[in-house]
Amino acid sequence: MTDETQNSKEAIVAEDIHKSFGENVVLNGINLAVHEAETIVVIGRSGCGKSVFLKHIIGLMKPDSGTIVVDGRDITEMKRRELNDIRRKFGMVFQSAALFDSLTVGENVGFFLYEYSDLSPEEIADVVEQKLRLVGLENISAMNPAELSGGMKKRVSLARALAHDPKIVLYDEPTTGLDPIMADVINDLIIKMDEELDVTSIVVTHDLASAYKIADRIAMMYGGKIIALGAPDEIKESPDEYVQQFINGSAQGPIDVIGGA
Repeated sequence: MTDETQNSKEAIVAEDIHKSFGENVVLNGINLAVHEAETIVVIGRSGCGKSVFLKHIIGLMKPDSGTIVVDGRDITEMKRRELNDIRRKFGMVFQSAALFDSLTVGENVGFFLYEYSDLSPEEIADVVEQKLRLVGLENISAMNPAELSGGMKKRVSLARALAHDPKIVLYDEPTTGLDPIMADVINDLIIKMDEELDVTSIVVTHDLASAYKIADRIAMMYGGKIIALGAPDEIKESPDEYVQQFINGSAQGPIDVIGGA
C-alpha cells in the first residue's frame, strides 16, 4: 500500500458485524476498514462467510448487529430509497458473471444506464463501447452471452460494473472457473481499473495467486472474524497457525477440514 493510500480516508468501515441463519453463526464480529482507492482482498475457506460479508457491504443483507459505514453513512439504518441511492456508488462483479441471456452484450453492459440514467440510447452506446474497450473487448456489443467464452463473460461483467463510473467495485470470486492464463488476465484488469479509475476495490477469493498479485492488503476470515490483516508479504509471514495452514494448503492443522470453517 502506498503512503497516499495509508493517509486517505476510509471508504467503508464495518464494525462488529454479526449475522446468523438460525443456529448457524456466519459472521461473528467482523471489523474491517477499507481506504479510498485501496484494493483489499478477503480470503478464507469456502463457506466461511466471505460472500455473505460482501452482500452486507452493498446492503443486500442486514446484520443482526453492528454497523457498516459507506462514504460516511451507516447503511444498516437506511430505508430502501436511501439504499438504492448509495448502491449507485457500487459496481459488482459476480462469481458467475450473471449476464442476462436474453440481452445482447451491449444491453448487458448498458443495463444500469438504461434503467437509472437520463442518457440517450446513442450516449449509452458510446459508454458501452468505451467500457468494453477498457476491458479489452471491441465490436462485440451485438453478440449474445451464449456466444462468449468464460473469460469474455467475466470481462463483460466487469465492463457492466464500471458502466456508471462507481466509486467502489466489489468482486465475488472473479477468477473462479477460469484457466490460470485467463485468471491472470482478469487480475491485470483489476489492477488496471484501480490505477486508471482510482476506484476502491474489495475482492473476495480463495485464489491466493490472485490475492498476492492484486492486493494492497489481505484480510483472512475464519470463524466469522477477520483473524489476520496486512500486506501480502505480511500475510505470507504471519505467525498465525490458521493463516499458515490456509496459505500452505495443508489438511493437517487447526482448521477443521472435515467440518468446515
